[in-house]
Amino acid sequence: MCKMKNKICVLVLFVMACVVGVQAQSPCLSKEEFRQLQQKFITERAQLNSEEARQFFPLYFELQDKKHECNRIAWQKQRKGKNENTTEEEYAQIVEDVIQARIDVDRMELEYVRKYKRFLSSEKIYLIQKAEMRFHRELLKDMRSPKKGKGKK
Repeated sequence: MCKMKNKICVLVLFVMACVVGVQAQSPCLSKEEFRQLQQKFITERAQLNSEEARQFFPLYFELQDKKHECNRIAWQKQRKGKNENTTEEEYAQIVEDVIQARIDVDRMELEYVRKYKRFLSSEKIYLIQKAEMRFHRELLKDMRSPKKGKGKK
């Protein structure tokens, strides 16, 4: 059970890191537009009623902002390793800092799941997690596939 939770957390982290990169690269979709699409998708897929959605999404987006900041700092540290003069001790610190960032994000995820449980059933939380992964998967799939009609006449 614990291994499955870890795998899900790692997958969620990976997807969120991809989405952060996608958001940064997509000038056509603002952060607000992205969040609106995500909120609509999750609400529909997890079958959240208006009260559940009203309570859930402010916390959810608060968590996303915290995770984004944690990952941003980890990426900054990792970029320091590109310097040719990086010492073995500095590499060791970078490796530990990146792993610590992942641990911090996992702790935040758990903290927020406990907050969600105050007003959502575990089943709804599960459906939200499933919808979130599906949303990111479909987003990545859409980005990889060539746009219909573009380049074809």
